[in-house]
Amino acid sequence: MVVIARFSFPHEAQIAKASLDCAGIASYIADEHTVNTQWLYSNAMGGVRLMVAEDDAEEAIQILNSDFSQSVDHELVTESVKDVCPHCGSADLFAFTKGKRPAFLVFLLLGFPLFFYQHGYKCHRCGKFSQKL
Repeated sequence: MVVIARFSFPHEAQIAKASLDCAGIASYIADEHTVNTQWLYSNAMGGVRLMVAEDDAEEAIQILNSDFSQSVDHELVTESVKDVCPHCGSADLFAFTKGKRPAFLVFLLLGFPLFFYQHGYKCHRCGKFSQKL
């Protein structure tokens, strides 16, 4: 097995390992528990090492260096276009919490919270609140 990447923290190595697992490449994380126990030693030890078989090293490095952000951005854009205001049909919505200010005021006056607010969306065009889309 050869080291293809080094990470300062174990969770970063786990994310990279999950990417390789999805591609069908077997991998091993070395020194994960040592760094979890004594995280100050991480740099001195060379960090958490992600290892794969020599035959898979080139493909694994290529997968780890790939950028999939454009495909994620495209999915987010297509999902947000589906959300429209039920009152006017506008897609210009923003997250809004109805009743947040009165709940905060009650908390300041009484000293304990009364949770009577609602999470939802508000339309920029018509200004109406809706809980579900």
